[in-house]
Amino acid sequence: MTKIIVFFLLLTCGIAHSQELNCTVTVNTEKLPNANQQVFKTLQNSLSEFVNQTQWTGQIFKQNEKINCSMNIILSSYDSDKFSATIQVQSSRLVYNSTYATPVFNFNDKDFSFSYTEYQPLIFNPSEFESNLVSVISFYCNMIIGMDADTFMPLGGNSYLEIAQNIASVAQQSGYKGWSPSDGLTSRFFLVNDLLAPVYNDLRQSSLMYHSGLDIMTQDLKAAKEKIKSALLNVGKFNSVKPNAFLTRVFFDAKSDEIVSIFSGGPSIPITDLVESLNRTSPLNSSKWGAIKY
Repeated sequence: MTKIIVFFLLLTCGIAHSQELNCTVTVNTEKLPNANQQVFKTLQNSLSEFVNQTQWTGQIFKQNEKINCSMNIILSSYDSDKFSATIQVQSSRLVYNSTYATPVFNFNDKDFSFSYTEYQPLIFNPSEFESNLVSVISFYCNMIIGMDADTFMPLGGNSYLEIAQNIASVAQQSGYKGWSPSDGLTSRFFLVNDLLAPVYNDLRQSSLMYHSGLDIMTQDLKAAKEKIKSALLNVGKFNSVKPNAFLTRVFFDAKSDEIVSIFSGGPSIPITDLVESLNRTSPLNSSKWGAIKY
């Protein structure tokens, strides 16, 4: 009986410390000639363990509740222990009562440089700058969790986005590119600060409406399409007030292919006004909008 109780306690502890992310981390070295692959394999394994084993929130996530995501680090150059790279961050979540995963976040950060020595410990300390490697990866872990939470409840990701914002603030003194407002309008600084600015609340609410539409697709496909259409028209209204906003582009970077798929099949609804709005709001995707069959 004692052994059973001990086993149950260990199991309970394991559940209580369940982590939040199910993340595939890859380190791509194709651009590096004669690279020491062992170092990069160690880096990839260390990052994977860091991302997936760190407890980013105080909440308990069951295995099927973990957020599926990926981080693809493409190394472009290195000198001793200093590296330059880009990082593509993607996340998705399951649509309610289905096996379909909808993309939530799809972002390519081109300002990623860091120092790393093999077997270097990776430890997240929210109040201190440990390394740019830890700061960038921790920043995106919190961005993923925050943007995922935004798809379930109004401004639900604020607490995690605020952690990401704090990471960015602490990292500014490091001198690494991407943390400062002077690093361009598509930097990590503006990504998180724009999301938390009240002027962007309407865009975040539109994203919530979009996902709530997806979540009823198995119940009423036509009603779901109508709700998603309304959400996208709201994005268009937001664009008329704040044209060419960075976050609007971030939204469509994740959603453009899915939008084409949603409105090219299933029960028919009027979408001429939607396609016109999409072309005004996201002209870079005009070839995709032209492919919508209706």
